[in-house]
Amino acid sequence: MLSLGLVFVCAVSFLLGRYFAPPASVAEEISRLALGDAAGDPKLATALFNIRFPRIVVVTLVGMALSVAGASYQGMFKNPLVSPDLLGASAGASFGACLALLLNLGNEFIQIFAFVAGLAAVGLVMLLNRVVRGDALLGLILGGILVGTLFTSGTSIIKLVADADDKLPAITFWLMGSFAGVTLNDVLPLFVPMAIGFVLVLTQRWNLNAMSFGEDEARALGVNTKAVRALVILGATLLTASSIAVAGVIGWIGLVVPHLTRALVGPNYRILLPTTMLTGAIFLLIVDNFARLLYSVEIPIGLLTSILGVPFFIFIYRKNLRGWS
Repeated sequence: MLSLGLVFVCAVSFLLGRYFAPPASVAEEISRLALGDAAGDPKLATALFNIRFPRIVVVTLVGMALSVAGASYQGMFKNPLVSPDLLGASAGASFGACLALLLNLGNEFIQIFAFVAGLAAVGLVMLLNRVVRGDALLGLILGGILVGTLFTSGTSIIKLVADADDKLPAITFWLMGSFAGVTLNDVLPLFVPMAIGFVLVLTQRWNLNAMSFGEDEARALGVNTKAVRALVILGATLLTASSIAVAGVIGWIGLVVPHLTRALVGPNYRILLPTTMLTGAIFLLIVDNFARLLYSVEIPIGLLTSILGVPFFIFIYRKNLRGWS
């Protein structure tokens, strides 16, 4: 049902936009493209295939990525309040993107800087966890707080020295998250790291079930907890850093959607993670449609996910609290 729902939401999103697209005209343009013929309406074809199609693909991938990363972290850390930015990937990626904007680099360099800085932040957390011996999960959480604070402070310094008339508005808008301006050139670079991240996380579904009971219980079941933890963190980091690199900071998806999915299908990660992917894609597509059409100027999607996420999370968390007791 969720798969059919995702197809339906994608089809509706394909029709919605500032440029009116009647279903019959859309079907005609798709058939012309499939047959290799010239576009019947060049403006409509541009709106459909150069603007809406890449955006729908990227929104779907980002919704899947952030939701799966959040769900995997919640199971691994045994904490319902964990989100994909726990280990500093969001703060690191934000710092990298803001640095590229400050240096007036192109869009491709903004994505590269954000992706590399997100990976570097999580790598620094892992290094701190190895240097400071103790409880592995607690060390990761504390390291994430320290590294996240460090990169957040760096972002604040960049905003302080940025030109208030030029660079600062661009940095502020990027930090609010948006899919405006996404093109086909953004899809392919995003696909490779996300595909690796999805494979790493989804192949650990059974091990996440074991680790959700605790480290000792997982080891008793024959799970190599260190290896599983490293693979899940690497996969979730690739998913989170890739998402932020292309769309900016989009909060609450990785926190709210796993709770919604857990209320629907239960805590079994073999079912939970694939279902979370579909639910996250549907949720973010719907929110993105509101961001595009709710006002005359496009609303940054990070603002809408935060506004919708808080009451939604309160409702889901009250209904689903017993599952974490």
